[in-house]
Amino acid sequence: MATRSSPADDDAERASDRALRVSPALFIPRTELTARATRASGAGGQHVNKTSTRVELTWNVAQSASLTDAQRERLLARLASRLSETGELRVVASDTRSQLQNRELAEQRLSDVVRRALAVPRVRKATRPTRAAREARLEDKRRNATRKRERRRGNDE
Repeated sequence: MATRSSPADDDAERASDRALRVSPALFIPRTELTARATRASGAGGQHVNKTSTRVELTWNVAQSASLTDAQRERLLARLASRLSETGELRVVASDTRSQLQNRELAEQRLSDVVRRALAVPRVRKATRPTRAAREARLEDKRRNATRKRERRRGNDE
């Protein structure tokens, strides 16, 4: 028996075919991604010399229409060392012998890199040590000072 899906599920599935999901709020249209297949290096014998299975995926962060200005600024700042002069982010995958699997891996890596770069770290809430913690620290300092003082006395003999 075939399972039925709702129109919303169908729309989400079609959207995922057309766009790479980075987060619930951000989708990168696949039209903005450029994929290039080249020959992979390393072991693999004759297969590696004949097939183009390495996938290089590029996405122009500076010109992407899917980003808000705030997201673009954050990505340009956080990924500055990974971006080209034109603002392109490049991700490479050559883990498997399948071009399709390598493309999926490259898309997953690109999604992870962008998601991590967009994550805003929580602001640290300033706290004070408790009275017991302060007293324990001072007691520990006294104990260490006493131990070292006793070691000095022992060297005179």
